[in-house]
Amino acid sequence: MDENRLNAYLPELVALRRDIHAHPETAFEEVRTSKLVADRLREWGIEVHEGIGGTGVVGVLKGKRPGQRCIGLRADIDALNIFEKNTFDYASTVPGKMHACGHDGHTTMLLGAARYLAEDPDFAGTVHFIFQPAEEGGTGAPAMLRDGLLERFPCDAVYGLHTHPGQPVGEIATRLGAALAGSLSFHVTFKGTAGHGGAAPHLAKDATIPVAHFILGLQTIVGRKVPALDAAVISIGHIGGGSKGSPNVMPAEVLVSGTARYFKTETLEIIRTRLVEQAELFARACDCEVDVRIDYGTPPLVNHPEAFKIAIEAANRTFGDGNVDTERTLSTGAEDFAFLANVVPGTYAWMGGGLGPDGLVHDVHTDKFDFNDASLPYGVSYWVNIVNVELQS
Repeated sequence: MDENRLNAYLPELVALRRDIHAHPETAFEEVRTSKLVADRLREWGIEVHEGIGGTGVVGVLKGKRPGQRCIGLRADIDALNIFEKNTFDYASTVPGKMHACGHDGHTTMLLGAARYLAEDPDFAGTVHFIFQPAEEGGTGAPAMLRDGLLERFPCDAVYGLHTHPGQPVGEIATRLGAALAGSLSFHVTFKGTAGHGGAAPHLAKDATIPVAHFILGLQTIVGRKVPALDAAVISIGHIGGGSKGSPNVMPAEVLVSGTARYFKTETLEIIRTRLVEQAELFARACDCEVDVRIDYGTPPLVNHPEAFKIAIEAANRTFGDGNVDTERTLSTGAEDFAFLANVVPGTYAWMGGGLGPDGLVHDVHTDKFDFNDASLPYGVSYWVNIVNVELQS
């Protein structure tokens, strides 16, 4: 990796990252971002394919040495529905939308690697630069797959990279095997009949009672049905029913929504079965009805042994001995890169994002987060070294 060559256009990458930050676009609305990506790739002589999975972009770069192996490097391009509270001059110009998860930096690092490699494609094989929409919510990767991503751009392995606030800049972490959880969301509507909560509650079918039992009962699933050594989480994120202005009116319907995380297929089945059973039993016990909808999110993200070895070697070249953590703590976060890694061998890693300008850690998905530009060259170098390790013969 020629640091002088990278440093020559690093200011351009910083400006690009901040431009993307100022113009956030959420899931499947990333029209400006996709065009920016496609235009830059074409400018550097890279073959471009647009509109994959809606607003996804793939750049194809063949090495100048013979080789049949193909790899995918993936960056997510979407923002979040958050009102930004930063006041710097490149803060979000779109009210209610914000790059609060670092995807502006992810996109820029992969673009930087594409430019660097295109200038001197001294490798054997093909690199597919995958710019994926709609990672937030876990629908972008499936959309690209349904649109033939891996049939049109076959990959022998795929790699992903994410910023990690609080972890020092110049460090990277990952782990072999399971790294992130699978996810699902549930939406349970208990249906009774409305009533006067003061004068005649006995004439109503009170939908709030089964809700109370259901919420408490959910916590017994992990504690009493999932084996103690198998991690799982169930949390409530929304309860809705009735009117704040009419506290004496018992609602006819109450909606309870939440999320669950798991690492094993057996655990998923336990959660699904028991959740439905409890909803139906508590509703029946209170003379109510219930509708249950389960939306399956991402599968568990499992880092593949061979891809993991490649990633560690590239990380060592980039970050140096002592700055590569190969035993990152297992997390119940979720990432739709898992859909890609379920089809071909893949590995995901987390790169240090350091502290904010105020010396504090502003975590992802918060209104004060900003990607740390000091980490840009590390991300570019990591991607280049992945290619250097993977496609040398």
